[in-house]
Amino acid sequence: MSDKANSELVEEEHEHRTVEKLTSVSARLIFETIRREGEEELNRPKGALWWSGIAAGLLISFSVWGEALLRASLPDTQWRYIFENFGYSLGFILVILGRMQLFTENTITTVVPLVMKPRLSSLARVARLWAIVLAANVVGAFVVAAFLAYAPILTPEVRSAMIDLSLHATGMPPIEGLMRGIPAGVLIAALVWMMPGANHGRLMLIVIFTWLIALGDFTHIIAGSVEMAFLLVQHQLDAWQAVFGFFLPVLVGNIIGGTLVFTLLTTAQIKPEIHDKAS
Repeated sequence: MSDKANSELVEEEHEHRTVEKLTSVSARLIFETIRREGEEELNRPKGALWWSGIAAGLLISFSVWGEALLRASLPDTQWRYIFENFGYSLGFILVILGRMQLFTENTITTVVPLVMKPRLSSLARVARLWAIVLAANVVGAFVVAAFLAYAPILTPEVRSAMIDLSLHATGMPPIEGLMRGIPAGVLIAALVWMMPGANHGRLMLIVIFTWLIALGDFTHIIAGSVEMAFLLVQHQLDAWQAVFGFFLPVLVGNIIGGTLVFTLLTTAQIKPEIHDKAS
């Protein structure tokens, strides 16, 4: 083979690799990545799920703490609200990049294997994981809320800001909390679906999407549980309002947004491609 032919082959191979790098990841590949992640989560031992969920419940508190710190530090102007909501991203960065078990993520990744194989056994596995992770997240939220409430670590300004944020988050009418939970679920689901193709842009994605949740005043069940617990342990919130006015409506809203609205529709889009490839 001549040097010219060799050169052309090398150039062609180089062009092929360049095209592969520049071509975005297909929807089918993203779907398969999430499906495998969901299968891995469903096969994890109960103990691993529990302690990972506890860690997520603890660390998501930095979303509330970060937002309170910025509110207390920034001047009281019209634009403060825009910037203080960047603090909300902090807890999500820690949890998502740390690969910890956050309930709103598991309502997405673990549903995909169930949709592909809709069996009672698959449903039972998903229900088991959801129950463990949700309970662990809430336990972690209460532990860190008690710490924030009674340990001498919050300045009066930050404590006041955290109380204001918590009262606002838990004081909505139940139907409003539910409705505001739907877009939050959609945004978290969109974030999960975009992460496999983000490569080095994952941090920016997390910041933007979670900032939008805070900016839109949408409700998130686990970050909101820290706010709920912070008030409960200080007897500033009635238990009935906490459970039936906040927790259950927001939980339903997040599940509707993340699972029914986004995940099922996205799965319906990909299913024909998967069946065509298999046939």
